[in-house]
Amino acid sequence: MKQVKEYLSYAAGAFGHDAFYATLSTYFMMFVTSQLFNTSDAGFNDRMIGWVTGLIVALRIVEIIFDPVIGGVVDNTRTRWGKFKPWLVVAGLISSILLVVIFTDFGGLNISHPVLYIVLFGFVFITLDAFYSFKDVAFWSMLPALSLDSKKREKFGTIARFGSTLGQQGVQIVVIPLVTMFSLAFVGSHAETKTGWFWFAIVIAVVAYLGVMLTVWGTKEEDNIIRKNTEKSGIKAIFTAVAKNDQLMWQALSYFLFALAYVSTNSMLLYYFKYVMGAGDKFYLVGIFTAIEGIIAVAIFPTLSKFFSRRTIFTTGAIIMLVGYALFLFSSNSLPLVLLAITLFFSPYPILFLVVLMTITDSVEYGQLKLGVRNESVTLSLRPLIDKLAGAFANGIVGIAAVAAGMTGSAKPEDITTAGMQSFNLFMFYIPIALIIISVLIYWFKVKLTEKKHAEIVRQLEERLRKEEAEKN
Repeated sequence: MKQVKEYLSYAAGAFGHDAFYATLSTYFMMFVTSQLFNTSDAGFNDRMIGWVTGLIVALRIVEIIFDPVIGGVVDNTRTRWGKFKPWLVVAGLISSILLVVIFTDFGGLNISHPVLYIVLFGFVFITLDAFYSFKDVAFWSMLPALSLDSKKREKFGTIARFGSTLGQQGVQIVVIPLVTMFSLAFVGSHAETKTGWFWFAIVIAVVAYLGVMLTVWGTKEEDNIIRKNTEKSGIKAIFTAVAKNDQLMWQALSYFLFALAYVSTNSMLLYYFKYVMGAGDKFYLVGIFTAIEGIIAVAIFPTLSKFFSRRTIFTTGAIIMLVGYALFLFSSNSLPLVLLAITLFFSPYPILFLVVLMTITDSVEYGQLKLGVRNESVTLSLRPLIDKLAGAFANGIVGIAAVAAGMTGSAKPEDITTAGMQSFNLFMFYIPIALIIISVLIYWFKVKLTEKKHAEIVRQLEERLRKEEAEKN
């Protein structure tokens, strides 16, 4: 019963966490391009969209330097509540509040004083991103602290992915209905409005923080000899822990290319429905389909992992995604074919995410054996860092694609030119296809940390640490 409570509590946190992430990385750009800058001056709109997207990308690139440091801060935290929970409580609250703030026009400054708006937005966004990073790192770096056993980790990772899939895809289901419902309730408009997006952000912020508090309430760090092999790390040691862990670095590069491809395409799905198919009101179907597919995918992962290696699962899943891309290109805007293409594109993603998460988690012990010091949060910080970096680049790609294709403001499907569609297809399909192929090649030839090798590493660590402890006594 206690174990079930921990699983469900961790899943609840993942649900809110990924609902937050989807809102920030995917739907914030829709708010920016369709509502925030929707004046009669198309040139002004495009310039401001460019400034906002460019600022987001620049700030998150700069933040690459700080995320491992954030992991080090979490690793160095010593409190009666553990090292993760204080960060979840404080950073979760601040990031939720600031998520709501960025879904406003700052009192009309976006139009009346655009330069001041950009300055204030930059300050708020980097503060939001910093606290989100603390929450993100603390949440996912709990995983190796919950169990040393790969199979138990897979259970925690699987149930967490189950929750995060429901959170992320649930946003796809409710985003348009909620925005239009709040627009009608507060403005009297049947169309999307800034007010509707603002209240949508409030809902997501509340859900995200409730999930955090459930994780804090229901989980407990495992106490064992291997986890005691820790010490406070300085800045140099933090970056050494990352740079010298070769398996972590190769997995990180492979995952970055994969995540960038996935998030870029996923972020443009709403644009595809609104401006290519002229079926924005049918977008909720994407959320329903992907939520069901995600549940099924996560449910079968433990079975797949029993019979197939992670390398085989990752490669097969990527091939299925590529088939989905190919079907997309020949769907001729047929809703049934598009939904089938989305099924093939999305259904492997939760499974591939778990493969990556398990490999990165196992690299904690790999780095511990190689370097002599355990760095849980520093190591696990790379996975959320990559997601944020991929999300930032995807925001930039979406902004460029929307402007290049003419999918901004009050544009309609009939306004999109052939050249605009070609530009849109380049960013939504062709570039992501190339990125996924490169990602698979890196994973296949460079990532060697298998489940069998990890079990042997844990055995060696236990033997070495028990010997050292016996010598001290």
